[in-house]
Amino acid sequence: MISGRTELFGIIGNPVRHSLSPAMHNAAFRELGLDCVYVPLATDDIAAGVAGIKALGFSGASVTVPYKQDVIALVDELDPTAARIGAVNTLVIREDGPDSGGRTICGYNTDWLGANRALAGKIDLAGTRVLVLGAGGSARAIGLGLLKAGAEIVLANRTLAKGQALAHELGCPCHGLDELGQVSADVLVNTTSVGMEPDSGATPIRGDLLARFKVVMDIVYAPLETRLLREAAEAGCQTVNGLAMLLYQGAAQFKLWTGREAPVNVMRQALSSRFQQSER
Repeated sequence: MISGRTELFGIIGNPVRHSLSPAMHNAAFRELGLDCVYVPLATDDIAAGVAGIKALGFSGASVTVPYKQDVIALVDELDPTAARIGAVNTLVIREDGPDSGGRTICGYNTDWLGANRALAGKIDLAGTRVLVLGAGGSARAIGLGLLKAGAEIVLANRTLAKGQALAHELGCPCHGLDELGQVSADVLVNTTSVGMEPDSGATPIRGDLLARFKVVMDIVYAPLETRLLREAAEAGCQTVNGLAMLLYQGAAQFKLWTGREAPVNVMRQALSSRFQQSER
């Protein structure tokens, strides 16, 4: 039951109406008997939104599109990995103590942790060669995370110049999408929106090229089984859908906020149930 002592958390973005995160985090809080609640917080002004949660006594928040970059300027402390990624998806709001009388907002990025943990369930990332499709914020976060795990990465992007710019940052090679037939890797990760509803018939790579990969991951989760994942399974690949990354980045957020290990199985079930409801 919500009371005056309930700790407040939420997800800031626009839109957030259909976010699956409230179901996931509230299920975790209930499972561990924590007096916490997590709510959607839609705003068209990220500065006002962050000031609002700070003033209202929130203990933390998720940050989603389109504010993962803009919110960096609003935090008091920035985790070094989040700084290198150039995006924040998690805020931890800390009491500074009775002497200071203030509250400190710390910014983190857990997207890379979510991707790494999702992939690690299928393959040992150390020494593994991973082909990352895309060159946006998700590609940067996932690419840096893979490097931290000891993987070797190669990028491919539709706009070669943009891909080469990110490849320079990551210290890896880059190819155009028309060169994918010449690229060998153990794992394929799609960080683009290709295949997302309503264009669910699209795929970022030809199906006849998929058999060379052991694992194929798509960060898209609407639909849950994209054309890419369907064709990868038909080619004999292990597959990882977008809900897995959402789950594990959420588990990492939960630990940052509470200091407790997240009840991953409960969170997975909550995500699955909420997703099925949203599909009806």
